[in-house]
Order: sequence, then C-alpha cells, then structure tokens
Amino acid sequence: MGLAGAVLSQHTDPLAVPDLGGERPQQPAPRQTLTLDRIVAEAVALLDEEGVARLTMRRLAERLDTGSTTLYWHVKTKDDVLDLALDAVFGEVRLPAGGSGWQGAVRELIGGWRAALLRHPWSATILDRPLMGPNALERTEFLYATLAAAGFAAPKPAAYSLSNYVMGSVVMQVTWQDRDRDDTGEFLRERADRYPALAEHGLDHAWDATFDEGLGYLLDGMEQSRRREDGRLG
Repeated sequence: MGLAGAVLSQHTDPLAVPDLGGERPQQPAPRQTLTLDRIVAEAVALLDEEGVARLTMRRLAERLDTGSTTLYWHVKTKDDVLDLALDAVFGEVRLPAGGSGWQGAVRELIGGWRAALLRHPWSATILDRPLMGPNALERTEFLYATLAAAGFAAPKPAAYSLSNYVMGSVVMQVTWQDRDRDDTGEFLRERADRYPALAEHGLDHAWDATFDEGLGYLLDGMEQSRRREDGRLG
C-alpha cells in the first residue's frame, strides 16, 4: 500500500472519530448518588416551595431525577418522608451552650425551636404527629435535662407546657398570617358593647414581642413553683 492508500485508510477507518474542528459533544453529567440525606433535603425544599398537599412520592422522585421504585428503596411512604422532613427542621435548632442559667437555656432553645418552625411554615400543619426523630428527641432530652438540673423534681409538666406553648403559637401565627387580613380591630370596635375587652386590646399581634412576653410569664411561674418546691424539701 502506498502513502496515499495509507492516508485514505486512516480517514476511512470506521472506528475512528472524525475531528470536525468544533466542540466535542457534551457528555451528560453523571447522576448524583441517591442517599437518604439527599431525599430529605429535596423533600424539605419541595415542602418549602409548594406545601404538604403537593408532596407525592412521584413528584419527589422527579425532582431527584430518579424513579419512584428507586425512591421506595429508601423511604416507604409519604408519611415517612414527612417524619424525616420535620425532624430535619428540628435539626436546625441549635442546642444552647450553657452558662446563662436554666431560664436562659430554655428561652434560647424554645426561641430557636419557634424560629425553625416559622422558617418552614408547612411544619405547623403536621405537628400533630409523634416527634420521635433523633433531632426532636435530642432537643427534648436537653429540655428535660435542663429542667431536672434546675431542681424540677418532675420536669415533664414544665416541658409539656413549654413545648405546647411554642407549637401552639407557631400554628396560630401561620394560620393567622395565611388567612385574608380582615380588619379585626374595626369588627370588634363595632361590637364593643358585647366584647369590650377585645375591642380595647384587639386580637392582632406583634408576634415576636407577644411570644417573648408570654414565654416570660411561663418561665417566671415555673421559677416560683421551683422555689416553693425547694422550700418544702429544704
């Protein structure tokens, strides 16, 4: 074979990739490995954007660029996803470092709890489920331990009061802010003969200030109860 034949053979090799002088075709990016952490993070993002009603296993699988069958290897039901997503919200609550007394530690924990729930308003609609995830349990453990160390012989009623206060306040705020903003003040003033106290003080809230003040009432009452208990035991 002469030189011309060799050159022709090189250019007609069926296995050769011709160089057309342009950019080579982009290879599709490899899929990310599907992990439970990715599933939970995407579920939280979906819930933040669209709410609980729009969460389905199929929709979550689409956002993860995977099939529903693959998703079911990691989580079995929508309820499982909601439990994991809610516990991830609790994971955002920083545990207090200490050094501020029991009231300071509780105030920091409860304030962080409220802030995390309000960052994810959908969480207020599913707080009726048992909070048995590791993040929720770790923060509940901290609350019980702090109250017990402060001298509450039975910390459960105090912890119960605090947890119900924060969850109830979040549910009320989210529900109130989502509804049509009717002028409740005008409505009550027109009926002042029937509701004089409400007409004077109103139902609208400066949410943060009202929450902090109400929490203060709870903590002050608990401190008085703790001192009475110390007096009986002393």
